[in-house]
Amino acid sequence: MLPTRQGVVSPLPARGERRFPAPHPFPGRTCTGGGKRRLREFWPLASTPTPALAQAPSPHPELSALPDTRQPPPRFNGARYCLEANARERGGKPALIMVGDRGHTDVMTFAEVDRAVRGVAAGLKALGLPAGARVMIRMGNDADYVIVYFAALAAGLVAQPSSPQLTAAEAAFLMQDSGAAVIAAADECPLDPEACRGRIVLRRDDIARLRAGPPLDAYADTAADDPATLVYTSGTTSRPKGVLHAHRTIWGRRPMHDFWLGLREDDVVLHAGTMNWTYTLGVGIQDPWARGATTVLYNGKRDPALWPALIARHRATLFAAVPSLYRQILKYADLSAHDLSSLRHGITAGEALSPQLLAEWQAATGTPLYEALGMSEISTYVSTSPRTPVKPGSPGKPQPGRRVAILPPEGAPEPLPPGEIGLLAIHRSDPALMLGYWNRPEEEAAVMRGEWFVGGDLAALDADGYVWFEGRNDDIMNAFGYRVSPNEVESVLIAHPDVQEVAVTELPVRDDVRVIAAFVVPRAGAEPARDALLAWCGERLAAYKCPREVVFLETLPRTPNGKVQRKRLAAA
Repeated sequence: MLPTRQGVVSPLPARGERRFPAPHPFPGRTCTGGGKRRLREFWPLASTPTPALAQAPSPHPELSALPDTRQPPPRFNGARYCLEANARERGGKPALIMVGDRGHTDVMTFAEVDRAVRGVAAGLKALGLPAGARVMIRMGNDADYVIVYFAALAAGLVAQPSSPQLTAAEAAFLMQDSGAAVIAAADECPLDPEACRGRIVLRRDDIARLRAGPPLDAYADTAADDPATLVYTSGTTSRPKGVLHAHRTIWGRRPMHDFWLGLREDDVVLHAGTMNWTYTLGVGIQDPWARGATTVLYNGKRDPALWPALIARHRATLFAAVPSLYRQILKYADLSAHDLSSLRHGITAGEALSPQLLAEWQAATGTPLYEALGMSEISTYVSTSPRTPVKPGSPGKPQPGRRVAILPPEGAPEPLPPGEIGLLAIHRSDPALMLGYWNRPEEEAAVMRGEWFVGGDLAALDADGYVWFEGRNDDIMNAFGYRVSPNEVESVLIAHPDVQEVAVTELPVRDDVRVIAAFVVPRAGAEPARDALLAWCGERLAAYKCPREVVFLETLPRTPNGKVQRKRLAAA
């Protein structure tokens, strides 16, 4: 249990306790049975003062004028921050453009989004839930997902995004682990009836009724440190764990606006990701709306060739995706068939951007790609941008206002000098940093080292302050007693002209023997030979770093958000 400045998340009602005032607004929707009590406390933020950020035009002049613009005001609600001023000052401007199959488009203005959010928030408040109760969202990319997310924040509850691709059993685990009180689910998303016992289930017709109902008079008067969002990690390294963020996290994203996205009020941001991912939720929704910009999301069938058409049709100025999608667009789309003159630059995160892909995209489109490094616990805090020149192979510099260090893996407290590889750490005073892991005290303790959060990324700083990513600490391979970063080996192989994609990990060959193996997706029409690739590595890497095996694949196993799943490679 951790000390708190702002109190605790209220527990869910125990068995037999009343959950909502009569009459219940959704007759027949409440499952029977009780839920576990939950009690969660949080550590306070460190109070070490840090430099103020440079300011950009904002729909929040009263907040921008604060003496220390790095920390949010004490009373702060993330939904209000993104919506209230926009509804008042640019209510008729398109806020959200949802595009489906065959080009079907729904447009909501800022005034319409604000009204819908406050309608759903009023319905959630009417359920009589305690402050901090979790609202799990189980939908695809559509307007209801966005509305319910912000409505939960507006009502003083905690939004819990999740993927519609989860099985009923996977969703049940998240419900039980979080103690979710409300499940907002698309009709096509399966739910385990037993897991729903004691929870309120909202389907499409319920949400539509709330959107049209009487709106909430005012956004909840939350503290900046009050919990707002509970996101679960993908589980690629362990069982899924909840990452709990406060309302201040949305404020803490402000360095990204200028020093990654180059975001302006007149921007139209097209994001290729899914709403359950913090990359999409932040860059696709929160950041544009914090600047009064328009966002475009797609919820139809995925096809790499459609993205240039969407950029052209909606005159998108920023496009956000993972590197693998940029690579697929170059391979499968006819870029010359579309007018991409509106596009100012592309945004990328989620996996390393190779210098080769960076050069190919710029040559094909005339626009740069700006990369960022981050994680669910803090989103992105290292990046390139129109203000931070690109160094191919590096994700960029720590954004101004962030306190970043490289710490020794062995646990010593003193930061390492430039050029030495260690654990990338960010100061716990950062307003974008999570409150903590949900009911995982041991895992939380493992990433908190004094005043620093250490998330497991291995990196080094160069003399110019650029970060060089060396992979995950738990991905590091052991070769003859030497620690080898898979990222280092991958950067050599991806430069081979016959290699389209590559992932490197350890492969067990006997019970007690593991070797470095490269899993390679060849370029179209190429047939690279195993020995040729090994020789390529031998010319560029120390012998102990070279792969001993090469496995050719048609595709690499990835999460729904495009991250390579190294732990599945051995089974491939």
